[in-house]
Amino acid sequence: MPSSEVKSVAIIGAGAAGAATAAAFAAEDIFDTIRVFERREVPGGTWIYDADPGPPIQLQPGKIPPDIDPPMKIPYNLPNSTAPSLQPRYDTTPIYAELTTNVPEIIMSFSDERFAYGPFVPHWIPKQYIQNYFASHQIDRFLVLNTTVEDVSRLSNREGWNLTLRRHDPIRVVDVWWEEKFDAVILANGHYSVPFIPYVKGLEDFMNKFPGRVTHSKAYRIADEYTGKRVLVIGNSASGHDVTTQLVRSGKLKGPVYQSRRSRSRWDGRDAPAGVSWKPIIREYDSSTGEIIFEDGSILDNIDTVIYCTGYKPSFPFWNAKANGGPIFDYNENRLVGFHQHTFSIRFPHSLAIVGIPRVLTFRSFEYQAVALARLFSGRNAKPLPSSLEMEEWERKRAELVKSEHRTFHTILWDNGETMEWFRYFYEMSGLPLLEGKGRVPPVLDAKARWAYDHLKKYPEPGKDEEAVEEEGWFVVEKYKKDSAHFI
Repeated sequence: MPSSEVKSVAIIGAGAAGAATAAAFAAEDIFDTIRVFERREVPGGTWIYDADPGPPIQLQPGKIPPDIDPPMKIPYNLPNSTAPSLQPRYDTTPIYAELTTNVPEIIMSFSDERFAYGPFVPHWIPKQYIQNYFASHQIDRFLVLNTTVEDVSRLSNREGWNLTLRRHDPIRVVDVWWEEKFDAVILANGHYSVPFIPYVKGLEDFMNKFPGRVTHSKAYRIADEYTGKRVLVIGNSASGHDVTTQLVRSGKLKGPVYQSRRSRSRWDGRDAPAGVSWKPIIREYDSSTGEIIFEDGSILDNIDTVIYCTGYKPSFPFWNAKANGGPIFDYNENRLVGFHQHTFSIRFPHSLAIVGIPRVLTFRSFEYQAVALARLFSGRNAKPLPSSLEMEEWERKRAELVKSEHRTFHTILWDNGETMEWFRYFYEMSGLPLLEGKGRVPPVLDAKARWAYDHLKKYPEPGKDEEAVEEEGWFVVEKYKKDSAHFI
């Protein structure tokens, strides 16, 4: 299907990526139908706070989303109604009560609406910002809330997509199912839903022997829940650091907070802070004794709670791999499959795309992707996509590059100019909007914005500059706060 023939667009997800995408497509003023499907009751995505994390998460060590977040069985003869599904859908968010942002405005805002709150704001401020963005851009009219996309399948008789949708009806106490068809689909469903716990010898038996003793940071809300307990935190990225710090500050635990780390992070000093006992990675769990054995041979017993802060895996349970010719995510390689520039489907370049997988300059990067996609799908793009062979070659070379540099496929570096090169690709594809004002102007990353991001990461690094002091810039951000734009 040529891009100029795209008239109906489905956007899956109403977080920041979905908001940027809806605004960009609406601005083109050429699409007959734009619908933003969101399974929650409000827009806001990851920033929605659930005081109650819901039923205990059924953790499965070493398992990946296709195993633990599988597709739902679709009823026959749609539209239809069925008994409410009891299958977990991981729709609560990982936001904990004390979570704050710790990044400059450029990361937490879109170019056309200021985020005038400063870096240290509670979690409800970004949520409100996203909701206000939907309202101020009049794209809240596209929202279809409380609706889960359960299947996305390529139409067999024509180009386009069939979406199978489900919504719970609390009055009739049934799940209502129906279908809608679209020319194009944009995936903007985020990647902080399905928690990941690595395989460790004996862990599964340990969890069966001691139900509730092992949890994931997705279920963490407040430190007071662990009063009088001995706690082991696994992980040393953003959430591991935050959870450990909050537990120590509460002063209500029994003994120190034990923290298992694979390596030091930039916020770590030479020695563990007061109230924290560092441990290496875990070698084994002994369910017969309740002991936890570490790589150095040390042992902890009588631990009341183990909190895994080991992140999340992207999940696409709605993607019908059989109908669509294969999966879109390789969990062994931890990356999208068949997508050019982390965005454009190589197999379906003019009707399928994804926004929000790389986590560099989050909100602003969503905007670059969204404007370019809106321009492409409207047929107004200034530069064409490469051929399928050229896009496949980009994907192959990208895989080789990141493997040689020991980083993940979707990690886009800032210091070497890679981020600017990536943004420039979208910027040049987008070009200018029409003279009549149809279309968004792709954002400009000026010197001030680049300075803000340059200085975001300048914390003292272990063994390098712990004694250094700066009077100005993001260097002086308090070390106990979150230092990143993500949760893992």
